[in-house]
Amino acid sequence: MAFSTKAFALVSAALVALGAFAVPAFAQAPATPWELKPDTGYAYDKDGKTFSYKMGTSNAGELLKGAKKVPRGTLFFIGHNGQLYMRSGPYLEGDGKFKFGPDQ
Repeated sequence: MAFSTKAFALVSAALVALGAFAVPAFAQAPATPWELKPDTGYAYDKDGKTFSYKMGTSNAGELLKGAKKVPRGTLFFIGHNGQLYMRSGPYLEGDGKFKFGPDQ
């Protein structure tokens, strides 16, 4: 099967155009709020997978036993090892920029 130079040029141009859209993804995007929903549980299981569950209210009292409020100013992140971490304390610079953002 012969592949024409014209077809090769067209495919190459398309790949270059797609690549141009991918470059801005490396810039730090502005922070956006999580969209946590009422009556939804979020889980991080023993294998490191995340899930969301639709919850009911019939056993809400049992759910709250042993539960703790997450303190304001808590940062959650996945480390290089795939482990979920949380950090309490400052994570914003004085000007409101993320302290641990990409190197400038």
